Amino acid sequence: MESFFLVIATLCYLSGTIGYFIYLLKDREVLPRISWTLLLVGALFHGAALVMRAIGMGHFPVTSIREAISLFTWVFVVTYLVIQVKLKLRILGSFVSPLAVIFMVSSRLLPTQAIRTNGSFRSGWLIAHVSSIFLANALFAMLFSLGIMYLLQERGIKKKNFGLLYERLPSLDRIDSLAHVCLMAGFPLMTAGLITGFVYAAMVWRSPWNWDPKEILSVVTWLIYAVLVHERLTVGWRGRRAAWLAIIGFSATVLTFILASLLLAGHHSVISKNFYG
Repeated sequence: MESFFLVIATLCYLSGTIGYFIYLLKDREVLPRISWTLLLVGALFHGAALVMRAIGMGHFPVTSIREAISLFTWVFVVTYLVIQVKLKLRILGSFVSPLAVIFMVSSRLLPTQAIRTNGSFRSGWLIAHVSSIFLANALFAMLFSLGIMYLLQERGIKKKNFGLLYERLPSLDRIDSLAHVCLMAGFPLMTAGLITGFVYAAMVWRSPWNWDPKEILSVVTWLIYAVLVHERLTVGWRGRRAAWLAIIGFSATVLTFILASLLLAGHHSVISKNFYG
């Protein structure tokens, strides 16, 4: 049943993405409504599958890279659904939904090998760590999408190419303002996620810092966003530079997850033999 629900969720995400893509080409108000509803239905089935997985395992479903990406995809989609209700920015779905499909399909293609766990995997610190980090990354994925939207809109304006995409996209000021909100909401969550991760590491490995590749790469990613926050608040960075750094930051986030989970041996890697041992 769990696999069946995941298939339905993937199909709903894909159908919603197709609807949002068509909306880029045809100004039909009903298309984003249908697409949003499809994403909502997909999120419901996806969430049910995650609950079944957690109940069956007896702990948080993040013991493999497949499970972790699947959980993140669900958090990302739900975050978008809530933001869409608040902002009424229909075109954002055309940039967000393809990411959801990519993440969802990736979660089905990546290795199923799970890390060894013990009772500490049910720790509240782990749940707080994963929840904070995933919600922060969902907001940063939104920030990534807004950065792409900004660069496309700016390019169209500079080249005086006032076509269909120009009419669909919001003003540069609105895109930048929304990006600012996502950044300021996501950065404290990321900081909280790192802190709770250090506390959890101290419980499991007897030290908050273990020179694990994911720890190092996560701090580097945090520094990228810290620079963006600092430059926005003190120097007044806006527009193109902020958009590019937002794109670089989320790219670093994805790279960190892939490298640390699949390629670099460490506590967070599926190739490690002593994870939580």
